[in-house]
Amino acid sequence: MKLVIVESPTKSKTIAHYLGDGYQVEASKGHVKDLAISGKGGLGIDIENNFEPRYIISKDKITLVANLRKIAKNCEEVILATDPDREGEAIAFSLAKVLDLPIETTKRLEFHEITKDSITKAIKEPKTINMNLVRSQEARRIIDRIIGFKLSTLLNSKINSKSAGRVQSVALKLIVDHEKEILNFKSEKFYDLLASIILNDKEYNLDLYKVDDKKIEHFKSEEEVDNLLNNLAKKVSVYQIDEKEKFVKASEPFRTSTLQQSAFSKYGFTTKKTTFLAQELYEGIETDDGLVGLITYIRTDSTKLSDTFINSAKEYITSTFGSEYYKGESTLKNVKNAQDAHEAIRPTSLTRTPNEMKKFLSNDAYKLYKLIFERTLSSLMSDKKVLSTTVYFKDSNVLFKLSGNKTLFAGYDVFKNDEADLNIPSFKEGEVFDLASLSKKEDQTKPPARYSEGKIVKLMEEKGIGRPSTYSSTIQTLIQRKYITSSKGILIPTEQGILTSNVLSKYFPDLINTEYTAEMEDNLDKIQNGDEDEKKVISDFYYPFIEHYDKVKDEMYKEPPKTTGEKCPLCGSDLVIRNGKYGQFVACSNYPSCHYVKKEEKEPPKEVGRNCPNCGAPLVYRKNKKGDTFIGCSRFPSCRYIEGNNEKEEPRYCPKCGQLLVKRRSKTGYFYGCSGYPNCNYMEPIKK
Repeated sequence: MKLVIVESPTKSKTIAHYLGDGYQVEASKGHVKDLAISGKGGLGIDIENNFEPRYIISKDKITLVANLRKIAKNCEEVILATDPDREGEAIAFSLAKVLDLPIETTKRLEFHEITKDSITKAIKEPKTINMNLVRSQEARRIIDRIIGFKLSTLLNSKINSKSAGRVQSVALKLIVDHEKEILNFKSEKFYDLLASIILNDKEYNLDLYKVDDKKIEHFKSEEEVDNLLNNLAKKVSVYQIDEKEKFVKASEPFRTSTLQQSAFSKYGFTTKKTTFLAQELYEGIETDDGLVGLITYIRTDSTKLSDTFINSAKEYITSTFGSEYYKGESTLKNVKNAQDAHEAIRPTSLTRTPNEMKKFLSNDAYKLYKLIFERTLSSLMSDKKVLSTTVYFKDSNVLFKLSGNKTLFAGYDVFKNDEADLNIPSFKEGEVFDLASLSKKEDQTKPPARYSEGKIVKLMEEKGIGRPSTYSSTIQTLIQRKYITSSKGILIPTEQGILTSNVLSKYFPDLINTEYTAEMEDNLDKIQNGDEDEKKVISDFYYPFIEHYDKVKDEMYKEPPKTTGEKCPLCGSDLVIRNGKYGQFVACSNYPSCHYVKKEEKEPPKEVGRNCPNCGAPLVYRKNKKGDTFIGCSRFPSCRYIEGNNEKEEPRYCPKCGQLLVKRRSKTGYFYGCSGYPNCNYMEPIKK
């Protein structure tokens, strides 16, 4: 028996399905070891000993590791098959360490899709652990630990912020800086000239193009547009017709960032939801053929496609649409810090079409799979050919225009049956039309829209902040820390988020900026490629950072808590808003000399409109610890009568004392108990 260790339990089932007898597949469930929190500053790093890290088995993985050790002892060979990236390589290295496996010879499987062919090939062509990848991940982890621990401790003591980080703080700065642009935006009035003509009983709106041969979009003053309106002849003639054939190229196959952007744009999926659905499609879906991975590895910044897939796509496209629809792989644009060893996100087989897989997928998973399937195929298809037409209409010194497109050849756009062309009718030069409508419209300039999750992912990729595996988790961390909120995927910084970003930008401007973070990613890539020494990168970062940190920590101001405008009833000091374990609360500013905490006034429970059958007092609506509403007696705890909110059962009475039986809940389930408790202890279980 051979033991194969992967990261995900779901993936382990899919791979076990392909490997069959002779293999036992287990999951590590992510990292099994992490940096300790002991030593100087709780960093888990021996600074004086050339930044030697100290790893320990994570508390929640002690039992799992013990079980893996037990299984490994009874197996003839252990094979590591963690994800094909830095984190996956580091996990493989940790597993080798805890299981006492030789680093140089232990087999390491690498595959980018979970299909029978891919797994079989990986088994036949095993690799070994790539130590450059391990060193790159270790350098990132050490640097992030130093920044995270140092800055988080400092921010917590000064402004009550929970955390800071190399990537998350820069992403927060992007969101906060953009919010400042929105807040500082000064709106200005402008006026538009609206005109239309009617042809064949259909109205067409004309766009203002030029006045006195000068291009104009808007008018700044009402007087200016009024003068123009008064001088127009209310008739227009066709002045010029421009027709041009255009070719529109297909988009590239999906990488992590573009998939998250497109899923948000088309379906409103958050990055977290897209990542979850894509992971599900990658790890395996139960079909008529058993468990099968429908798409390739989802954490990638590459837009390449394998030759094998391109050949199968060519056959699919030509047989389904015709040979004229196939073009082949286009020239790929470079993505900053892209890992060329990976492929784009694509379907693992074109025989598993979205329509055939629909019955095995949830509605949202089907939408995402269809998006990936069609985007991958369209990237290899011919350009879309359109006839672009612009008709210019003249009225004295004013030129209007009407534009439209007509599809001559759909090409890659053959999938988009729901998008109609913006067709315009045929015109002849010299034709004259009455203006069906002519008016002015007052409007005002609008501030830029807030960033969406898709937009911030795009910016992170463009500026080289983080990696594909961190885009979604970075946004989630900012939300969990309450630095930002996400409402339907639109990101809004909180007061604490703005304060945190302002303080970090003021005291650590060289660290919290996109250029520094991108440069650090470049250095990590150099370690990965064997072009840079891990310890040198850490050393070059650490000493300047600590020197600046020691200088700044005493200079940084401590943010005073906000006052409420009220005075403490005990000592007369100001009442302030503080942050506690369970949220914000109001307390005395003179703490610890004064321990006054203002208690929130609870709203009295709402009456039901009926009286308690037990004691006659009004029944009221209450909520339990879980937030569920129930009906109970207003005289609680003197009277313990309670009933379900939707219950319409006949009242039942205690056979011992005659008082009403009430429904109660214990650790083992619901039961009927006497409302006369504790004087009467009668109870009976409720049968399911």
